Amino acid sequence: MITWMQRHRKYLVVTMWISAIAFIGAGFVGWGQYSYGEKATAVAKVGTVDISMRELQQGYSRLYSKYNQLFQGNFDEAQAKSFGLQKQAMKQLIDQTLILNLAQSYGLVVGDDELLAAITSETAFNKDGKFDKETYRKVLQQNRLSIQDFEADMKKSLLIQKTLELFPKQSLPLEKKALNAVMLIADKIDYKILTADMITIDRSDEALKQFWEKNTQNYMTLPAYNLQIITQERVSSNPDDAAIEEHYNANRHNFTDAESKILSLEEAKPAVIAALDEKATHKAALKQYIAFKKEKLDPSTTINTATINEKEHSYSAEIFSEIMALTPASPYLKPRKTGNSYQTIKLVSSVPSKVKTFEAAKAELLKDFAENEKSTKLQELANNSLATFSGQQSPFITRDFELPLDGLSEAETKLFIEGLFKQSTKRGSITLNNEKIVLFHILEQKMLKTSKTDQENSVLRLKTTLLDQGLIKMLENKFSVEIYIEGL
Repeated sequence: MITWMQRHRKYLVVTMWISAIAFIGAGFVGWGQYSYGEKATAVAKVGTVDISMRELQQGYSRLYSKYNQLFQGNFDEAQAKSFGLQKQAMKQLIDQTLILNLAQSYGLVVGDDELLAAITSETAFNKDGKFDKETYRKVLQQNRLSIQDFEADMKKSLLIQKTLELFPKQSLPLEKKALNAVMLIADKIDYKILTADMITIDRSDEALKQFWEKNTQNYMTLPAYNLQIITQERVSSNPDDAAIEEHYNANRHNFTDAESKILSLEEAKPAVIAALDEKATHKAALKQYIAFKKEKLDPSTTINTATINEKEHSYSAEIFSEIMALTPASPYLKPRKTGNSYQTIKLVSSVPSKVKTFEAAKAELLKDFAENEKSTKLQELANNSLATFSGQQSPFITRDFELPLDGLSEAETKLFIEGLFKQSTKRGSITLNNEKIVLFHILEQKMLKTSKTDQENSVLRLKTTLLDQGLIKMLENKFSVEIYIEGL
């Protein structure tokens, strides 16, 4: 991840924090058993810096988008799980946060002037060739990002960039020559593809129970929240012409057409009335909130009850995070807009997580058990077959071989070749995912004659990767890492 950031500094902010906000085909992700004893919205802590659930979800989304593009739109949640995308997203965030800790230890900061310069230089926020504050606000709103979150994320990315610039890199002629020689090595291999349909799995209750008993901590109920809720429905303010004109004049920049042209009073009138109704509704909701806290609600007010958890609720992620942060000492949440109404929420009690019964966990167990067994038995099959297998021969392949190998997709071929050229033995296996392993036997090697003339970028990438690995290893020894989600 650090290498990618160094190669794409120019595009870091918008690419990293806007274009991959949506969960592209991924939907909501279950993150395993969550220890809520720590800060409510933190999923991990590195040194003195927290990693939030929002950052983890965004990191997962970026990885999902990358793989979905690699697989030409045919990537799904099952594949994401087999590739360990959750762990990858957490690892990338931890690496970034280690760099942030290093920046703190160096006393590096990103000033408001640097942040402003970065924001105003982004063309995504331009109107008529210039930065436009209203366009900035709308772009973030369309991508479901608050200005506060975006600017906090942006400061982090700029700080990482500033820190990495302390480690300049350059390529030397001898390095380019050596890498050129490495890139010209070609292997002809005998390979065999092992898949999950080659094995059988015992799915009996006895086998499931043994698996469950060893992994009960992974089958917990979600923490739940018992709530009381009062709702303020939309209020009609019935404004007169003078009130409509006054609000329009004070807020005319909010009333624009599709081309951002300010509407006339007559054109904007319905939207102005809606805005005044919204204002009146919020005011009424605040009065309800005060009465609720003082236990002086009008007897006719309906108090609804609900029990919600992380997966079963109708609130936005932001509101749910606020509900999780409520405590017996501070149980009330001020009115929050939900649809066309406002809701005031009181935490009555919290229900802690507990181990599910075998029957309650059985559906999850079947899926996880099958995946675990597939992975384990497939690896056993690979180990037992490695010395004697006979498969099919490949043509001579190099690191930049582009054609898919027979039996593998283009994406799987890339993963296999990447793994193959990291091996130091003639025989071995490459695990592509939990359901596919490729055995290989190098039959012949040769040196191609075609010269690779431009190795500048390749050398820099290799040196950057090696430096990154050493830097991260050093920082892992320097700063503690705590993860609050089991399995990651």
